[in-house]
Amino acid sequence: MRAKLEVGVVGLGKFGLQFGSTLAELGHKVIGVDQDPERVRAARETLSQVYEANAADKTALTQLRFQDLDVVAVAVGDSMETSILVTLNVQELGIRDIIVKAVSPAHVKVLQRLGVKKVVHPEVDVAILTAYRLHSPGILDFLPIGSGVLVQELVVEAWEGKTLVDLNVRDTYGVLIAAVQGRGETEYRFVPNPRKQFAKGDKLLVIGRQQDVAALKP
Repeated sequence: MRAKLEVGVVGLGKFGLQFGSTLAELGHKVIGVDQDPERVRAARETLSQVYEANAADKTALTQLRFQDLDVVAVAVGDSMETSILVTLNVQELGIRDIIVKAVSPAHVKVLQRLGVKKVVHPEVDVAILTAYRLHSPGILDFLPIGSGVLVQELVVEAWEGKTLVDLNVRDTYGVLIAAVQGRGETEYRFVPNPRKQFAKGDKLLVIGRQQDVAALKP
């Protein structure tokens, strides 16, 4: 029998609530979070600690002491973008054991790129990925994730010598630089240092709306 775990569940829809309730029945401590007050009220019937909060705001998770948990499950089912942002927040808090419910095959691929090892969803749509690679030969990778939001891997050229602070990427371009892989490195570094200068050939993992990412020329 496994030792008692402290588990956070973000998103208390059918999957999240059932997941958390089952763990609670098995004797584990479960903290549930959702923005929907009705879901929060319903979850209080089975979970000992439930909070109405926006998990896309890392400060909210910090205040709920999510950084002290053993496992966090991200079960946000209505928005892939929100799911990704919540997942990144949880990673930034240092949680190693993360479970994410994907909402599409492409979402599965994105989560794998982000280093999530436990993803709940069927196979990825390889045909879409291959079509976009053919359409844009200069792009290393292109992962459409629905609702006009995508994840794309780009190589630094024009941004050489600049930092995220210099570029003010979110406000200027409307995209999120989720990770950076420097030349010669084999893995992405998540939560990029905003004051570290980019070098030519660095790879960027970019999240944003299709039109915004398409206009980006790093």
